[in-house]
Amino acid sequence: MTVPDPGLPARVRVHEVGARDGLQNEPGTVPTEVKAEFIRRLADAGLTTIEATSFVHPRWVPQLADAEQLFPLVSDLPVDLPVLVPNERGLDRALALGADRIAVFASATESFARANLNRTVDESLAMFAPVVARAKDDGAHVRGYLSMCFGDPWEGAVPVPQVVRVCTALLDMGCDELSLGDTIGVATPGHVGALLTALDEAGVPVAALGVHFHDTYGQALANTLAALRYGVTTVDASAGGLGGCPFARSATGNLATEDLVWMLRGLGIDTGVDLGRLTATSVWMAERLGRPSPSRTVRALTADSHKEQ
Repeated sequence: MTVPDPGLPARVRVHEVGARDGLQNEPGTVPTEVKAEFIRRLADAGLTTIEATSFVHPRWVPQLADAEQLFPLVSDLPVDLPVLVPNERGLDRALALGADRIAVFASATESFARANLNRTVDESLAMFAPVVARAKDDGAHVRGYLSMCFGDPWEGAVPVPQVVRVCTALLDMGCDELSLGDTIGVATPGHVGALLTALDEAGVPVAALGVHFHDTYGQALANTLAALRYGVTTVDASAGGLGGCPFARSATGNLATEDLVWMLRGLGIDTGVDLGRLTATSVWMAERLGRPSPSRTVRALTADSHKEQ
């Protein structure tokens, strides 16, 4: 039953991260052809932004070592295909294949910046500045991921002003949008609201913000709803709930795209996503990974298929 809420956006853009953030955390390597088919099926389900891969050194993320082989297999799709780059070398590799949507990944905390990038927060920002500048000069759209916006496994709760400082730095260097990451899934709705209020007071436009929640404590949908009430219209999600973070052991799966779409559909919010096709895609991928999907919606719809009619 659809019951709209007049206080929420009419449309939400789902930023699908399953093929990158989801598969990078797999214990084994998924064949390139399977990844390409996964992305094609996601596009067929109506997703218009599908993060394809990451141009990082294979030593750090071996599951995505096939970026050069994968990207040409999907670059003909009529969807946006963002890719992550860690530095100028990664940017060179991405641009050489025609990528026009680039993402860099920063941290709001010193501990995670050290663990993920082997740099301080300010050193990592200095590393990203020429990457963003060159990408913009090449006509690319640039997204800035910001990890540990709410809590850090080493430092605990992250002060809101600390997050705002890094957000404004990323926007000042030229990022077109930011993704606020709850990397270990400890955010709650009030904390989400406090951060979005502080960003608004700092002059960060809500239109430039996306949210990226993990469901460690079962709060991802509640936090998403809180963000929507503040005007956020871009939500990161992972088909089937795949993924976590290889550099933060306490991180569990991403918000499942199916769970997100089910909630939004019930609220009358348009996503353009065909839930039936998306669910079938996640079931298909789960079969190839050799385990059931952790998405509650996938499990419910496949256990009792008449609910989708």
